[in-house]
Amino acid sequence: MQLSDRKIKILQAIIRNYLETGEPVGSRTISKYTDLNLSSATIRNEMSDLEEMGYIVQPHTSAGRIPSDKGYRLYVDTMMEEKERELEELKEMMIEKEDKMDHLLKQVARLLAVNTNYATMISSPTIHTNKIKFIQLSRVDVKQILAVVVAEGNIIKNNIIQVAEILDDETLLKLNILLNTHLNGLALEEINLGMISAMKQQAGIHSVIVGEVIDAIAESIKAEEDLQIYTSGANNIFKYPELADQQKASEIINTFEEKQMLTELVQDTLADENSTGIQVYIGNETPIQSMKDCSVVTATYELGEGMRGTIGIIGPKRMDYDKVVGTLKTITHQLDELYKNKT
Repeated sequence: MQLSDRKIKILQAIIRNYLETGEPVGSRTISKYTDLNLSSATIRNEMSDLEEMGYIVQPHTSAGRIPSDKGYRLYVDTMMEEKERELEELKEMMIEKEDKMDHLLKQVARLLAVNTNYATMISSPTIHTNKIKFIQLSRVDVKQILAVVVAEGNIIKNNIIQVAEILDDETLLKLNILLNTHLNGLALEEINLGMISAMKQQAGIHSVIVGEVIDAIAESIKAEEDLQIYTSGANNIFKYPELADQQKASEIINTFEEKQMLTELVQDTLADENSTGIQVYIGNETPIQSMKDCSVVTATYELGEGMRGTIGIIGPKRMDYDKVVGTLKTITHQLDELYKNKT
């Protein structure tokens, strides 16, 4: 007999409630716990059917029900299918968005180079706040569990955690509920020692695993994202006699090709949380040695979900500052809208 959606929802509510409380679950509890708007009598009938089908058991007369191994298995399989489907959808969506973002940023760099007649750069957006959206623990084998952390901006990180004990389905479910209940929506710096201590206490004999999972979360969220730098118009440098000297021009072109110095400039800019306006570096103020004869104007752009990146325009010290600053202000305001339209 195939379970109806109503029976599945009631079974899920019984399991979640039992995992949280450790107490047998009655029909009155389920009537308050779900959004099915069913009477206690209807829920009792459904629970009787679930018991006959072997998904729940009644440990004592007049007591509520608890999940059977068969019930746990259905819950775990259904949850895993849903999470796998959700993660695959997220991955596909992010791959598609990344492709579109890559194309968009290249277009922006080219547009700025043509519009200003200077060299231009733009960095891919990086996640600034890194709040946890959800965590999924699943068993790889008897010695390993996989911790999947989805952070703000739908950044997905996978971590393999070695375990010294075999974790059954019920334990994994309890740990998933524990971690997600306490950590969802929090940034890494909001996870304090008191919270970790409380979680370990609730986890009991599995407290070591909670600590390892939190360490894995910290490592995955702090890990540097691959920062992409898109450039255009480097040859515009040769249009200006004071920069056209072979050695000077060669150094600037190399900086654009190797991108390491540009990456450091972007990272320094984004590290300043207040850096959301226009920054103008003239001559020796420029943090990049090869550009000491240039002016560099940067702006920080922001997209949804805490994503930030840097746009830069590099030209001679006699650049048209008014035009450059106006162009950057316009493009930083428009980029979020362009991104939404592209994605």
